[in-house]
Amino acid sequence: MSNKIIFFGTPLFAVKCLEKIIEEKFNIVAIVTSPDRPAGRGRKIKTSAVKDFSEALKIPILQPKNLNNIDFIHQLKELEPDLMVVVAFRMLPKTVWSIPPRGTFNLHASLLPNYRGAAPINWVIINREKFSGVTTFFINEEIDTGAILLKEKVDIEEQDTAGSLHEKMAVKGGELICKTIKSIFKESISPQKQKPKGTEKVAPKLNKENVFIDWDQTLEEIHAKIKGLSPYPGARFNWIEEQKVTVIKIFDVEILLEKHIFNHRQVIIKDKEILIAHQSGFLNCKILQFPNKKQMRTIDLLNGNSFSKKIEVS
Repeated sequence: MSNKIIFFGTPLFAVKCLEKIIEEKFNIVAIVTSPDRPAGRGRKIKTSAVKDFSEALKIPILQPKNLNNIDFIHQLKELEPDLMVVVAFRMLPKTVWSIPPRGTFNLHASLLPNYRGAAPINWVIINREKFSGVTTFFINEEIDTGAILLKEKVDIEEQDTAGSLHEKMAVKGGELICKTIKSIFKESISPQKQKPKGTEKVAPKLNKENVFIDWDQTLEEIHAKIKGLSPYPGARFNWIEEQKVTVIKIFDVEILLEKHIFNHRQVIIKDKEILIAHQSGFLNCKILQFPNKKQMRTIDLLNGNSFSKKIEVS
């Protein structure tokens, strides 16, 4: 019987990688994903992208609430995995990652040790990097610090958003995982200890504070933030109209570098466009989302709504 693998993953990024592993016909004996949870206003039960994909595979699916649960650990040991592969899953305790004799490795969407953290794809776009990559590494007690197995560079194009880079990374990540699995089983790989230089950037989890636009940044920096948070979770700003503050999400803009007479942060609505004045020009808003509404192109938004002439942003 070929070497046995257990796969851990939850979101769509992990699905893309799992698809490649299945395609390569590796022997996956179980798939571990997050438990089903109620979500949204209707509190409907939501299943993970990995579970949705895996249900047709006829491979056992495990959904532990507690990774230290004795029954769950017993299940893993009974499967006798030779190797475990982790993609976009929560932190594993040592009682889990130490089970397989060949170890447990993770795929991270950056060139480690650069951009350690929860949101590397978003932050490389926000920070206007020209390239990033994917890294496989053995899991240890600390997040994203284990010995590196393989790396693959991914170029970032000017028009890339977090969404388009996510797709590129997932494809490249799936390929790198398969290459790593083969190398581990052939014993043709030498794990290399990470050696940070102290100049590395980090990729902290996105939260309600760090997704807001800083209007004192340059137009290029603001544009990068919007691209880095599109299509999810969306960059945010305060829309202040007649002293009423509304939090708006913005997903696509165009930079207009030109001189003007308007106040910084003033909103100008004309010719079916929404322009936000900046010291260097304007941001032409292309796709916006108001609270409890769908994303809308500006022309559609203006066709169905009227706004005051006195609006600013913060």
